[in-house]
Amino acid sequence: MAIIQDSWFTVTKIDKSTFAISEYGHWEKVHSFLLIGTNKAALIDTGLGIDNIKRITDQLTDLPIIVITTHVHTDHIGSHKQFSEFYVHEAESDWLINGIEGLSLEQIRINIGRDITKATPTSFSPVTYTPFQGEPTGLLVDGDKIDIGNRLLEIIHTPGHSPGHCCIYEEARGYLFTGDLLYMETPIYAFYPTTDPEQLVNSLERIAKIENVKVVYGSHNQLGIDVVILDEVLEAVRELRYRDVVRHGTGIHKFKGFSVQF
Repeated sequence: MAIIQDSWFTVTKIDKSTFAISEYGHWEKVHSFLLIGTNKAALIDTGLGIDNIKRITDQLTDLPIIVITTHVHTDHIGSHKQFSEFYVHEAESDWLINGIEGLSLEQIRINIGRDITKATPTSFSPVTYTPFQGEPTGLLVDGDKIDIGNRLLEIIHTPGHSPGHCCIYEEARGYLFTGDLLYMETPIYAFYPTTDPEQLVNSLERIAKIENVKVVYGSHNQLGIDVVILDEVLEAVRELRYRDVVRHGTGIHKFKGFSVQF
């Protein structure tokens, strides 16, 4: 059940201190996640930037918020400018500062403006939309632990979809936030020149072997995925390697709960 009535964002309570902030009015159906600790809160990504996500986080917590960026693609950094403290993996700091590699502004504006099913704020126009650029507060590396007060978040570097893509694992609650490495309903993208199919498959294998995961939270489409998906991921990894299709140009590979496009 949505707990905040809003014209653009849908807020879903995962538990008493964890919330999904979703943008279902856009074809990408993006999810950002707010994790509230005792000292501060962590916002995993800031969405499309069509509307200001800080309007929502301000209603959910008074604590200072740090932004943890799963990766530097437009639909995950849209409201970064609204926050004073944000972090990105070291492999994508240049993208955040100087612009996303491999995507023209023209293509970004086409993607952001198509297939929108909800009214957008008057401040938004795909014609003038410009992705965020800025200096990160700090850089993430694999194995970093972020303590927000009685909640410890582990950074897992999972390249493939992009060079600095990260998943965030909260072992105590069994939450695995997988960004664009794993989600359902539409293909996981690994066909751009800036993607690496072999790294993506290695990253999928890595997360599939994490112990004590209870729920998987991807950044698109269905909100919350049963942990059995990780068993399927492991089988898919074996199949993809056996069929020798882990390279650009082999197309879409479909499995029971997810698919990958190389």
